[in-house]
Amino acid sequence: MVTREEILVLGLTAGVVGSLVGGLMLGIGLGLVIGGQHLGWLLVLPASPVAGMLGYVLARKLARKLSRG
Repeated sequence: MVTREEILVLGLTAGVVGSLVGGLMLGIGLGLVIGGQHLGWLLVLPASPVAGMLGYVLARKLARKLSRG
């Protein structure tokens, strides 16, 4: 059974980690693009999907933990 605490921790962790990683990728990528480095687009474009995937990975980890115990 999933407890409220586990759902809350999952949501907070996914939000914070996703925001940090996505924000860093977006910020660094945009800085490179503005500076004339087209390589920065390789950081800007996948920033949002990478941030979302971190939440998905954390949710799968919680589901695996619950199915074992």
